Amino acid sequence: MTAIPKQQAELHKESSLTLLLRNSFRRVRHANPRFLFAVTLLLLVVLFAVLGPVIFDRPNPMKIVGMLYDPPSEIAWFGTDNFGRDVFTQLMHGTRTSLSIGLVAGTIATLIGVTVGTVAGYKGGLIEEILMTITNVVITIPSIVILILLSIALSSHEVFGMGIIIGATTWPWTARAVRAQTSSLRTREHVDVARLSGVGTLSLIMWEIIPYMLSYIVMAFVLQLNAGILQEAALSMLGLGIDRGVSLGIMLQWALLWESVRTGAWWAFVPPTLFLTLIAFSLLLLQSSIDEIFNPRLRKG
Repeated sequence: MTAIPKQQAELHKESSLTLLLRNSFRRVRHANPRFLFAVTLLLLVVLFAVLGPVIFDRPNPMKIVGMLYDPPSEIAWFGTDNFGRDVFTQLMHGTRTSLSIGLVAGTIATLIGVTVGTVAGYKGGLIEEILMTITNVVITIPSIVILILLSIALSSHEVFGMGIIIGATTWPWTARAVRAQTSSLRTREHVDVARLSGVGTLSLIMWEIIPYMLSYIVMAFVLQLNAGILQEAALSMLGLGIDRGVSLGIMLQWALLWESVRTGAWWAFVPPTLFLTLIAFSLLLLQSSIDEIFNPRLRKG
């Protein structure tokens, strides 16, 4: 086969990427109402978590403002918790902590999954067998068991560390899905053109494989972000959350330990539960609407 001049391959790559980005931007610009609603809902939650403590001038979630489980009042809008701390203030700071942990976990899990999946799918052969064997082994072990063991083994639980622990255990399904996508893309014409022009493996994967999976990678990241937030809540409710600070899961742990359900102090457990539900709903709605935008078979009209 005749080698293709490198300049021609570069022009082909540039035109392919330009067309891909243009089509993606047009699809997002004409997005369905569900996508816009999910983005708006998620942005409101993020703004509440990031700007809320500044707007409402409540920088300290551990400040005691009342007695045990005081009902909602002008001083404490959502009542107080088991130590007399303002639930509304804790909700803002706890949401920010949970989102931060989920963001770190989602980023780590997506990076590992995409790296393993693309290398396995493109290289094939023995490398694919080894990487997929490791992936299958990790999948067979319940992630919550690994999370508990790792959390117990670590002496310090910080936000970043918690995110890494969660992300390091939730990547396998992303790797399997990306591997299937890469196996299909490696036989495309633009990949053959780049390969014949002498482009290296890393450059070929970065410029000829991954850009054509961006929509899928974004959907995987959204699901990993959601999984990270929920996993943090589960660990915190088991007493394995962060050492300092507050998160939505820790708020629920305090509510359970101090029997807020039995005593009827609904304001201690309903707000964090609703926010966890709201975050999960907005992320899942965002993922399904992104899938509809980029998948022609799901598009209406």
